Amino acid sequence: MAGARRAGGISKRCECRDPETGRRLAGSCPDLEKRAHGRYRLIQELPPGEDGKRRRFERTGYATSKDAQADLDRIRALLDLAGDEEDWLRRVGDLLAAVQKERREIPDPTEVSRKLGVGVPLDGRMTVGEWLDTWLAGKKTRPTTNHGYASHIRTHLRPHLGHLRLDRLTIGHLEDMFAAIDDRNEVVVAENAARREQEARCRLDRPGAPKARDRARLAEERERLAAMPPYRKVTGKASQQAIRRTLRTALNAAIGRQMITFNPASFVELEAAGRPRPMLWTPERVERWRETGDVPGSVMVWTPEQFGAFLDAAEGDRLYSLFHTIGLRGLRRGEAAGQGWEDVSLDGGLLTVSTEIVVDGWTPVETVPKTAGSVGTISLDSVTVQVLREWRAQQLRERLAAGQKWTETGKVWTTPTGGWLHPDTVSKTFQRIRARTDLPPINLRDLRHVAATILHAAGADLHTIKETLRHSTIKLTSDTYTSLLREVDRTHAEAAVLLVPRANRRAAE
Repeated sequence: MAGARRAGGISKRCECRDPETGRRLAGSCPDLEKRAHGRYRLIQELPPGEDGKRRRFERTGYATSKDAQADLDRIRALLDLAGDEEDWLRRVGDLLAAVQKERREIPDPTEVSRKLGVGVPLDGRMTVGEWLDTWLAGKKTRPTTNHGYASHIRTHLRPHLGHLRLDRLTIGHLEDMFAAIDDRNEVVVAENAARREQEARCRLDRPGAPKARDRARLAEERERLAAMPPYRKVTGKASQQAIRRTLRTALNAAIGRQMITFNPASFVELEAAGRPRPMLWTPERVERWRETGDVPGSVMVWTPEQFGAFLDAAEGDRLYSLFHTIGLRGLRRGEAAGQGWEDVSLDGGLLTVSTEIVVDGWTPVETVPKTAGSVGTISLDSVTVQVLREWRAQQLRERLAAGQKWTETGKVWTTPTGGWLHPDTVSKTFQRIRARTDLPPINLRDLRHVAATILHAAGADLHTIKETLRHSTIKLTSDTYTSLLREVDRTHAEAAVLLVPRANRRAAE
């Protein structure tokens, strides 16, 4: 770069013109020796661009040579940063060419040096969207975690913040984004309600084929329904907290690379999102659900009797043993799909969770559990052991029937040819079986709540439930996963009142 440093300097020029030719005198004007006459100019040769053509930085209009020299020194300091690295030289040259074209201030070499080695734009004008893409591409976290990051970026962060400069992102920008999300939620709720009302108008009050006078009305109502937006989900408080966590993590990485010095996602205030409390399907709630279709909570739990009715309906299905084990031993869906026979001791009545199959987009991926606490060994009761023995025998028969088509994966629950069981297949099978019954709806993941509730009703303490479900804290088990059965609650209530001595027998009764 020494040659480039020599190919530059400072000169003095003016706008005077030759009275005969009209040409500008520039550097040949005799009055340039006067202190107040003319302006100073700097010239510096730049590294060639991608096309190989020569470039130079030129700027005029300096009142003093000192001002021009200060900018020239800054330009040369920027060029020195690149050393002999051709890519760095080109990037610094591109930066200075853009600065000249746009008549911007010459960047601080210290700021540029922080960005030169990390492959980000040198001019400080990287947008939030560009950084989020760069950050996500370099993440080494689990595929499912990256999938969640990508969803937050695609759906919320890029549309609201992607166009903003990374170094100018403020708390106010984030507040505006979350306010816009809340506004959209209100629209979604209103449109969903309108669609439900319209669907009611499209239903006949009487059974059988519509009469002639009703057909025209129904056709018109159904046209209105077809033109309405489909049902959509709101972005709840828990989801908004997750979106903020994604942005905060990405911005912390930018701070680590010295691209920014402040993380607004760490200071924006959001409404706290508590974990949903499980609700038991009591007879009253079941009756109302059958009358109105309303589900009272986001996490609903079957009673032991209801879970037993489900198992009766599922007993002829290939995955019966899987649902039996999830509902009594509290495996997660991915843990069940990834469970290997090598981690099951039927003679010892033990099952060790060490792998899981999760979905990246739609592709099943085998991985270790997300947290170290999720890895653990749990006991199997005698009934579950027998159920698994019967399933093992069936799986061996399927292997013989499949012959050369069999794929040996070593998994407990597989396809009929031995392949991995797709987690979505488990969920769809669960819902298909439930739909054949008159049981109220729950999600497959809620079987873990069922397991916790049954354990609690059987007299297990919170520590035992925590170890079975492999939770990080007893508080998580108590606050989120344990729904008191009415019978258990009543037993405790009766025991409590008997502890209170009363002199008045009538009052005691």
